[in-house]
Amino acid sequence: MEITIELGSGPTPDRQAVEVVERKGIGHPDTLCDAVAERAARALSRHYLERHGEILHFNVDKALLVGGRARAAFGGGEVLAPIEIDLAGRASLAEGDTSEALEELVRQAAADVLRASVHALDVAREVRIRPRLRPGSSELRALFGRGHAAVPRANDTSIGVGSAPRTPTERVVLAIDRVLRAAARVPESAFVGEDLKVLAVRQGRRLSLTIACAMVGRSLRSLAHYAEAKELISSLARAAAREAADGALDEVELSVNAADDLPRGEVYLTVTGTSAEAGDDGEVGRGNRVGGLITPGRPMTMEAAAGKNAVSHVGKLYGVLAHSLAAQVVEVGGAIAAADVLLVSRIGAPIDQPALAHVRLTPRAGAAPSAAERGAVHRVVERGLAQIEQTRRAILAGEIALY
Repeated sequence: MEITIELGSGPTPDRQAVEVVERKGIGHPDTLCDAVAERAARALSRHYLERHGEILHFNVDKALLVGGRARAAFGGGEVLAPIEIDLAGRASLAEGDTSEALEELVRQAAADVLRASVHALDVAREVRIRPRLRPGSSELRALFGRGHAAVPRANDTSIGVGSAPRTPTERVVLAIDRVLRAAARVPESAFVGEDLKVLAVRQGRRLSLTIACAMVGRSLRSLAHYAEAKELISSLARAAAREAADGALDEVELSVNAADDLPRGEVYLTVTGTSAEAGDDGEVGRGNRVGGLITPGRPMTMEAAAGKNAVSHVGKLYGVLAHSLAAQVVEVGGAIAAADVLLVSRIGAPIDQPALAHVRLTPRAGAAPSAAERGAVHRVVERGLAQIEQTRRAILAGEIALY
């Protein structure tokens, strides 16, 4: 295993001239697909552990959401055709298992996460979930089985990337999403739908925020009430932005549901709080990266982590581990201001022995990491790879923000 360390030559991400950060909220159709796939993966993992004493080969990382049809209205509205979710994947059948039983297990897990994600959605009536599970190929099942006697073997040649620390812009986007998601669960602001999208564009110390929020019609009396609700959302978002920025920004410009035309009565109104009811479709892997953000100014990978088997799928494990390692590298302190971590796997190799572990350090202005600090970084990476089982356990416990 090769561990390499290099020094970056540019400023830290928060000191670059332009920064763009986006988050698709938990009720966005793409994020719903990620949530369904990941909850299904955790349900299968628990089932295999409880029934067979070990996690068997599976992957359920292909989900497609087809939006329904709805008629939104103030004080009500109705869903005319349900949201449809197809979840396809591979799942091993061991003694006592049937495809039908595993598909029902996955269906219930998907329904549970949808209920937890979108408060105004009647999952039983307004969603159709269709799992389609088949056994995996004999080659991949054999490769998966090879790892049970020792360290699991990488099921793919893949890439994981992580960065730290969070920039002020990233903290602002996450804080706004967190505050508005909480508001959706309060009766006085139940008009806030969980289908949120926050896009932040920072130029120097000036931040422009565009927030899309699917408003729930049953909790709004009129167009005037809608306008008041938008003002409340703006107020909550501004307060969250100021606190999260912690003095790092001079100016914050904010717009909520920018496409609205109130004089014409054209507003972002929904029945359920998600555009999946009529306006949009979704798919696993099209939204937030591991860590919950879309950050085009940082190193990223197109790997979709949700739904993959956490035993040996390095596209998932290495993405999570890379973020954790980057945060631990920054904690070394001294001359290290920021870090990017890149992990590259080789199919069939033990997962604790990547083909490459590369760390790019961004030093503080006028400083350079010492030999001792570089040595500490090297040890952080070695320790993290040696303890990759802890990463798996955290994923299975739902302690990691995959989307």
